[in-house]
Amino acid sequence: MAAGTDELYEPRREDCPWCGSHRLRTRLRTGDLRHRTPGRFAVDACRDCGHTFQNPRLTAQGLALHHGVPGPGLPAARHHHRSAARAVRQRCPEPESWLDVGTGHADFPATAREVFPYTSFDGLDPTSRVERARAAERVEEAFVGRLTDPHIRTLLRARYDVVSLLHQLEHAPDPRAELRAALHVLRPGGHLLVETTDPGSLFAALLGRWWPPYDQPRRPHLPTPANLCAELRAQGCTVLAVDRAGHLPHDLAGALGTALSHALPAPDTPWRATPPTPLQRRLRQALLRAAVPLVAAAGAADHALAPLARHSRLANTCRILARKDTASPPGLPRQT
Repeated sequence: MAAGTDELYEPRREDCPWCGSHRLRTRLRTGDLRHRTPGRFAVDACRDCGHTFQNPRLTAQGLALHHGVPGPGLPAARHHHRSAARAVRQRCPEPESWLDVGTGHADFPATAREVFPYTSFDGLDPTSRVERARAAERVEEAFVGRLTDPHIRTLLRARYDVVSLLHQLEHAPDPRAELRAALHVLRPGGHLLVETTDPGSLFAALLGRWWPPYDQPRRPHLPTPANLCAELRAQGCTVLAVDRAGHLPHDLAGALGTALSHALPAPDTPWRATPPTPLQRRLRQALLRAAVPLVAAAGAADHALAPLARHSRLANTCRILARKDTASPPGLPRQT
């Protein structure tokens, strides 16, 4: 890091990576609020199509720098996973094969199997976690890599009845290419389940850079539900359902937790310039204890608002279910 951070960024874009419009606005500028890794990050939005993206993006070197530093993640309760699986069951009662993309430890397949006991679940993940999931018999087959890897596309072409992309498009370098790759491994008539952060959530406007789903610098894109549905239709799919039932009640508690961890970083926080003194450690512990009721109240408010959020623009997540109606998606991925 002695040479600086300029080599960690690509040149700034003057156009939208989704629609090509030059009408951009900056939504926020922030650092890594949770881990204090080096650098400043800007998130822009397209005034025409609404696509929200990191600008400038991190280079491969920048991505490698932040790869080993986990973000706060999204709460993934069993009832949420069951809800996602049941959304598919309404349209596809008994799929033979299902690929969960970015499966990690395969928490989703393990829960979805309760709804689909006769379905064969496979997992794809860029890390070796998926192999441990296979060893634990949470998935039948494990694939290490990304959907857009040529060998994965060749190996898995038209193999699955259902593919799930649960909060994966936000992390993809090219969400459009990721979406088309998912369709590539679906059989004709197969179903694609997408859950993605909605940048149009009112919580995003309310909380600004503290909104947990921004999670800079680990989320280069926040595609809008409208753009995703338009792309799916352009690729020969029928969009069967679009709803906010996938809302995750963590906005207020997550924002408060992020603010606390930023203001009171842990002694072992990566990139911390100097270790805290004993007095600073004691003060941090006292302040964190005092903040516990506030975090609990924020969490309770999140859950109290959840029924309203799932039927309004407060929702932080959009769930899309689509059916692939053509043998192969037309066209090639547009590079972003």
